Amino acid sequence: RTPSGGPPPHERGADGAILSRFGSVPERLSPTVTLAFRVRIEAEVRALEQELHLHLPKQIKEAREHGDLSENAEYEAAKDRQAFVAVRLAQLKRRLADLSMVSLDNIPADRVSLGSEVVVVDLDTQAESRYELVVSEEADASVGKVSTGSPIGRALMGARVGDEVNVHTPAGEREFAIRELRTIHERKAS
Repeated sequence: RTPSGGPPPHERGADGAILSRFGSVPERLSPTVTLAFRVRIEAEVRALEQELHLHLPKQIKEAREHGDLSENAEYEAAKDRQAFVAVRLAQLKRRLADLSMVSLDNIPADRVSLGSEVVVVDLDTQAESRYELVVSEEADASVGKVSTGSPIGRALMGARVGDEVNVHTPAGEREFAIRELRTIHERKAS
């Protein structure tokens, strides 16, 4: 049990299951999904669409004109690239669709969740750390941005100020206390 009276975040039932499955967020959830992130994904989609529909068909056509396709390395390389680009494009479009499915209304206003800024204290060392929970594409541990799917992110999801969480890391288990919490709702309001 946590100091706030509830079960640990990883055992919260239906509500907790929803929280622990956040792997994506809608692009409209600024500041969680930054404009730069959305622009980067959309630019990659545009570039891949252009490559798939304009450049690769030309390369394939030119390679076909070189004769026997069974021993045509240029043709094989272009076809392989075409398959790769099609798969990557589908992944990015699916990711953008996933991002538009989650509503800010589904993110709790009183617990650690996607977009939260959290200050934790390591109970062994008393060292204080600040984290922002983000989607995996924006994770950068060097600046305190951790993915909701990372060990620390999963442990923090659903916790409240005063709760203690265990984090399973490759280096062993660590225990943190939640000292401060600023949810996406509070960040959006300021």
